Formats: sequence, C-alpha cells, structure tokens
Amino acid sequence: MTTYRIDDRTVTMPVEVRDASAATVLFEVDATAGQELLPATFEVAETSPGRTNLAIALVDYRDNDLGAYLEVGIILFVQPTGGGEVGNFIVHLPVDQPFTCEAGRRIWGFPKTLQTIDRTDGAGTTTWTLTMDGEHVLTLTAPRGGDAEAPRLPMTSYTLIDGAPHATAFTQWGTGSGVVAGGAGVHLELGSHPVAKELASLGLPTGAALSTWTEHMQATFETPRPLA
Repeated sequence: MTTYRIDDRTVTMPVEVRDASAATVLFEVDATAGQELLPATFEVAETSPGRTNLAIALVDYRDNDLGAYLEVGIILFVQPTGGGEVGNFIVHLPVDQPFTCEAGRRIWGFPKTLQTIDRTDGAGTTTWTLTMDGEHVLTLTAPRGGDAEAPRLPMTSYTLIDGAPHATAFTQWGTGSGVVAGGAGVHLELGSHPVAKELASLGLPTGAALSTWTEHMQATFETPRPLA
C-alpha cells in the first residue's frame, strides 16, 4: 500500500472520487501552437494534419479523498516523444482549495495552483468563471444534463515529477451523463490573463467539437509510475 504524508494528513493510494459533477468541452486546435505548451518529453497527438484536441474540464468534487473543491483543467492529448500510448497532459489545473493543490503537485506532479473559480448553473447549463492571480482567464458555459450511464473508462495522464516523465493510470465512470455533438450550448469567453493568451494562440475561442456532462462522476487515481 502506497501512502503520502501531505500537510499532516495521510493519503492512501489509489485516491477515490465518490461523487463529483463534471463537464468536458473538446476543441480542435492548432497542433504547432499546442506543442509549444508542452515539455520536450511529450508531443501532441494529431487528430488530422496540423490539428490536435484540447479539452477544458470543469469538475465539482463533492466527495473525494482530497476534499471538496472546484477544478478547471486545460488539457492536451499527447504521447511520449518518440512514440507510446496516447494520454493527456494537463497544461494548467487551477483549484480553489489548498490541500488538493498541495497533494496534486506532490503526488502526481499535476500543475495545480490555488485560484478563484465560480460556478453558476442555469436551466440545462453550467457556467464557470476562472480568475488567476486576480485576472480574468475564461468564462465557459456548457450544456448540463443527461440520463445515460457512463461506463468505466481507463485513461492515462502524463506529468513531470522532479523533471522526470511519469504516467498515472486513472479510471472514471458515472451516471446522469449526456453528450452534445458540436458546439451547441457552448460559449467560451477569454480574458486578459497570460493563460487566456495561450488559449488564444491555439485559435480559441472557436466552435466546440463536442461537450459532455456527468452529474454523478466517480473515479480512481493510481500511484504515478516513471516512464522507462
């Protein structure tokens, strides 16, 4: 059993998410600009020549080993340079609570920072505003709702820990899920923060490829392993 001691608390692996709501909005963006946001150990996975996918994930963790908190993930899909399994690389991962920020950085090497995140739900929508360092980054509205069951989906997240590439296996599933193809119901507004300018360099805002919602998401995150 692997454990970590974080701020006088013991975190036992795997970390379990017992209840969260989550939206993911997928955009097709410029692959060359995306590559500029990655360390040299990873390369973007192209969906077509010169294009790759970027996801913005909005997660409201209600019952989680790391506590209750809001999180916004800005994510590219990558593979290790030279070839390997396609997974995700989180470019920015702001959260609104300090313990998960420290745990995420120390256990997995996730680029968590403590920021301001506001969530407002409307009739069939969820709107999130991210402010970093007191400056507006983005406001994203996405469709909310669904009655499908999301099956278990195993995935890999790549990170750097002390400069060395690692892979973390995670699995998520849930209920109350829905998928909306295209950009229906999605609206992205960018602010003036440097992270907003990074997103603009990718070609955002633009129409979304699809969006997903899961009202009751569950997940497990394993111990990171170094890449050979």
